[in-house]
Amino acid sequence: MARLDRRKFLQSGAGGLAGILASGRAPAFAQPTSVHWLRLGDYVPASDTLLRRELLPEAEKTLGFKINLETINGNELQARIASSIQSGTGADLIHAMHNWPHLYAESVVDVSDVAEEIAKEQGGFYDIFPAIAKSDKGWLAVPWAALGILICYRKSWFDEIGVTRFPDTWESYRAAGKLLKAKGRPIGQTLGHAYNDAPAFTYPYFWSFGGKELETDRKTVALNSKETLESVKFLTAFWKDAHDESGLAWDDSNNNRAFLGGTISATSNAASIYIEALRKPEQYLTEKGTPLKDDILHAPYPKGPGGAAPLHPPQTHMLMGYSKNQKAAKELLRWASSRKVFERWFVSQKGFSIPAAREWSKHPVWNEDPIMAPFRDVILTARAPGWPGPSDRKAAEVVSKYIITDLYAKAVQGMPAEDAVKWAHAELAKIYV
Repeated sequence: MARLDRRKFLQSGAGGLAGILASGRAPAFAQPTSVHWLRLGDYVPASDTLLRRELLPEAEKTLGFKINLETINGNELQARIASSIQSGTGADLIHAMHNWPHLYAESVVDVSDVAEEIAKEQGGFYDIFPAIAKSDKGWLAVPWAALGILICYRKSWFDEIGVTRFPDTWESYRAAGKLLKAKGRPIGQTLGHAYNDAPAFTYPYFWSFGGKELETDRKTVALNSKETLESVKFLTAFWKDAHDESGLAWDDSNNNRAFLGGTISATSNAASIYIEALRKPEQYLTEKGTPLKDDILHAPYPKGPGGAAPLHPPQTHMLMGYSKNQKAAKELLRWASSRKVFERWFVSQKGFSIPAAREWSKHPVWNEDPIMAPFRDVILTARAPGWPGPSDRKAAEVVSKYIITDLYAKAVQGMPAEDAVKWAHAELAKIYV
């Protein structure tokens, strides 16, 4: 092999080296670069397996840098975010729920370039996403998906009490639940500090009675109202009549286990219970020995005096301001959200998550299983926390402090309804006023 002197080697431009040295700048990923991606542990295990075993190795090869995927329980996530911001170190990309991005607006990077690219390419985002992740300064996080929330229930058990169609009002649901609880088959619901299931139940319930945090002027706290008080009184009785009262201490996984174990008849949930029963038909059986998956249906939330008002928790990814790998992190978000890559993840979800971009509503996955079909369009009517006011930092603080959930938890534990309402109103006033 002919010898190559130093000058000729540099001039050869092997790997762009000559240009790099001439510019005095390192290439984008010349130094050992890794992106730390912190996500919620998925309730569809197949999706996390797909990420780790297939998608991220492909991403590392395509993008040219290391990706460190870490998954944690959702109830631990906000503590991690806070400690990372305080220390200035931590994950580059962090999965966020609800309207959390507004809480951390001063600590995240504007990701409008990435978000707008995805929206333009994939039919725009559903209205809920700019409400919970966009400020006057731009996108605080890149939209990913939302969790469709419906009532998951045992069809045969409702049939046995003469309820062949799922109740469409809270009154009729309470009546059915009372009969079911008498048979040892109560409704299961958390009123604890569970990051997803608690607000996903209490906010729609609160709204359906006409409850609201603010007046239409978006300034005056409005929680202490006749409508809110009636909702508290009703749930206190409903809880005693129809619910598994241990639900006060449940996290986001307890209702899944209870339903799969045959101890509750219905619960507010995304589709994870059905998907798990579908995944292991030989493990999850009815009391008659038949596959549980064949006895599960999903129904919309019952209506209250104020109608129906669903909350379907949106998910986004925040790029943290302390990150030293911001360019690489944006490239990872672009790659993960690209059609071919995202589709593989979405298909693995089997409809558990509703993609943030509208074009995915046309995907064939929604036609594959009639039990999952009700989830496809629920996002169209989703409200954001803080309604009818903005879903801003203050509204996000209310979510994070579980004030709406604790309003009901305190009442079912014995606090007079009037006192529970006054307590919650005062807590909101500390934030909004």
